[in-house]
Order: sequence, then structure tokens, then C-alpha cells
Amino acid sequence: MAKRLVVLMAALALLAGCGGPIAGTPRPAQLGDGERTKFKDYYARVNKAGDEGAAQQAELLKDTQHPDFRQKTCDLRGATIKVEPTWTTLRADADWAPAGEKAHPRGDVYVVAVTITIRQKDQVIGSQIGSMHVVLLDDEVYGFAPCLGG
Repeated sequence: MAKRLVVLMAALALLAGCGGPIAGTPRPAQLGDGERTKFKDYYARVNKAGDEGAAQQAELLKDTQHPDFRQKTCDLRGATIKVEPTWTTLRADADWAPAGEKAHPRGDVYVVAVTITIRQKDQVIGSQIGSMHVVLLDDEVYGFAPCLGG
């Protein structure tokens, strides 16, 4: 009986967080080559679709919109975007939620610094440096379609 009580007390202590600190230095989650390749392929597909035309890119952005936010797509108004990520900035962003949302999207959320060039037909109409979020969910990459003018 005493042995069972000791085991129960030890289990309760662990559940209560009394296990003590964990040795080591915290580091951001490391992405494997497979995940990194999936993110690179995603942006390559976005850019390729933009090269093919506004309708093709809009369709791809709609199809790859995070499943929980499909209703939040934006109309690029006939424009296309070219996204140039700075891959050394790719990192996990576990606390992020889309604008106006309280919930963190399902999946593993990452953020990367990007330069986005906006084109209307063959004319560059703008360029911006910012960040974009992507999610790895069920081994697929999903994004959040950008909006022009807000």
C-alpha cells in the first residue's frame, strides 16, 4: 500500500509541474530538408501561376488557402504577385493568428520575410517588403492570400 502511495504522489508531483527545470538551451524548432523544400515549392508554384496569368494565380491562391480560412480570400483585382522569400528568416510562429482572428490556425505555422512585387499585366505597380505566414498541415503547405489595399 505504501508503495502505491509513493507512486501516486510521484505521478501527481510530475503532473503538477514539480519536475524541475529541464537542462539545456532553448532553440527554435529546426526544419528538416523535406519541410523546407515544401515551402520553397509552394512559393515557386505561386510565382509560376502568376507568370501564367491573374486567373491562374487567383485559383492557386484560393486552392492553397488554409482550410479554416477559405472564406477569407482576397481579390487581387486582376493583378499578380511575385513572392521572393528570404529563406534564412524562415521560423516557427506559434503565437500568430490572422488579422481579426483570435484562434491560432491548425497546423505548424511559420513566417518568412518576403519581397512581394505586384504586377498589373506587364507593369510593376508596387513592391513591398514584409512577412508572410505559411502552415504545414497534414503534410501540405497552406497560405493566407494577400489582399491589395488592406
